[in-house]
Amino acid sequence: MWLITLADLALLLVGFFVLLQANQTLSPHELARGIAEGFGVEPAPAAMPVASHGIAGFAPGSAALPQPTAMLVGWARGELRDPRVRLTVTGATDGSAQDVDPATRSATMLAADRARAVAAALTAGGIPDNRLILSTTPAHGPRSVVVTLAFAGETQGTRP
Repeated sequence: MWLITLADLALLLVGFFVLLQANQTLSPHELARGIAEGFGVEPAPAAMPVASHGIAGFAPGSAALPQPTAMLVGWARGELRDPRVRLTVTGATDGSAQDVDPATRSATMLAADRARAVAAALTAGGIPDNRLILSTTPAHGPRSVVVTLAFAGETQGTRP
């Protein structure tokens, strides 16, 4: 009887090593998606972008707002009347050596600081912070922050 148990354990060990070997060619995202599909879990739908507004013209290496945000706050207030939407605040840098955070020399940190500055202006204008999502973009484009309105789906108690 113990031999059958030992054979089962050895088979599980071999299966584990096969899984490790197969995992070397898969990205972690693909592996997680495959496991979720195997268990019948449906992925959550991504928020669908609907509209956007932004602020451009940041000075290189600076997260100081280059212009007043009253128009952006007004736009956000109007769009957030629907409780099913969220705002994603995405900071970006231009990819140059000058457009980095002065303390850390990191472009990602500067992009995050720009997104936080715009998010702070939005919350100061009356936008609830639980309706904001902060992100950065690896793309090298203009020195800007884009605020994207996205349909986040129905949540309990939000039917209009």
